[in-house]
Amino acid sequence: MNNNEHIPEFGIKRENEERRDGGCGVVFNPKTQKYAVGERVESGLFILFSGGVDSSEDIKDGILREVTEESGLYDFLYVEKIAEAMTHYYNSAKKLNRVAKATCFLVILKNANLIPTKFEAHETFALKWVAPVEILANWEARNQNHDHDHWFYFFKKAVSRAIELGYDKTNSIFPSPLGEAGRGLDNSVAIKSG
Repeated sequence: MNNNEHIPEFGIKRENEERRDGGCGVVFNPKTQKYAVGERVESGLFILFSGGVDSSEDIKDGILREVTEESGLYDFLYVEKIAEAMTHYYNSAKKLNRVAKATCFLVILKNANLIPTKFEAHETFALKWVAPVEILANWEARNQNHDHDHWFYFFKKAVSRAIELGYDKTNSIFPSPLGEAGRGLDNSVAIKSG
């Protein structure tokens, strides 16, 4: 990505934002045709495997490290940078306002074998395999404060790319039924299982 390109910005700017750059991985298993998410124990929120990356760490390596630490998934067939965005959000697990330059990668699995996870104290979620429509509906119901706007953006782009590459064979692109959930997003596409 060229540094001169416009990077979209999502969320609501808040006071006392703490800067922590990083990103996420949209993880897909071509054998089951499902996407991996973490399901928060306390709220049921689906999360993308994500986290902060130190400035001395390569962004791709850092995001793949986060995916492995949080999900236990490690055997990657294909990884591609999907997009970057500036995002403002409330980190409910750490109870603080954040701003971040986030980078998203599409992660296609070779297999879904697991190694033990390495959760931080605030990480209380379990690996779950779901269809895109379920993920979008989960976020739609929990995005009143626009804390997940960047996830909509990243996820739609990643699923579209997985379809384009021929890995995702069961989902299709169609006009968005999501209404206002994706404010500031390209609402011309959403994901439909089937």
